[in-house]
Amino acid sequence: MLPTREEAWNLLCEWTQSESLRHHALAVEAAMRAYARKFGEDEDLWGITGLVHDLDYEKHPDMNAPDGHPRTELKLFEELGWPKELIDAVAGHATHMNVPRETLLAKTLFAVDELTGLITAVALVRPSKDIRDVKVKSVKKKWKDKSFAAGVNRKEIEEGAEALGIPLAEHIELVLNAMKEIAEELDLAGGRAK
Repeated sequence: MLPTREEAWNLLCEWTQSESLRHHALAVEAAMRAYARKFGEDEDLWGITGLVHDLDYEKHPDMNAPDGHPRTELKLFEELGWPKELIDAVAGHATHMNVPRETLLAKTLFAVDELTGLITAVALVRPSKDIRDVKVKSVKKKWKDKSFAAGVNRKEIEEGAEALGIPLAEHIELVLNAMKEIAEELDLAGGRAK
């Protein structure tokens, strides 16, 4: 059974102390909810999947360990009786697991995960530190600079957008706009007066 959004958030906070990882979870949730609306899918299932996709990363970052990310969280989700579609999508977002991404949910989670990190990095280097000042062209410009946010796997973002059949610029725009809607929650509102 799918947990409520509050239950999923509380579980995430129990497992994840890092503010930046919590912000990442919120960004992925926002992007997943936006795509669920676009595709006419279950917004709660998609949003919660995005919210918890890295639940065990802080405690189990060694992906090669038997209990490494996301293996521990997958066991937990199964024990809690969460939907198989959510579990499969979380398994599929971790390329080292070699789990095929067969559902639209799994493909979307994979497509948005790395992109939210790149967009966050672009917002943080702006003088305003406000994501609402970021444009798609700014993201595309930083995309070309391989030393910028070097840990972001641009190839995975491209593969993800292609698997969704969405042009890259449109994919960036949808995720960026979803993140702009929760700028304050992401601590990317720049502190400017509204």
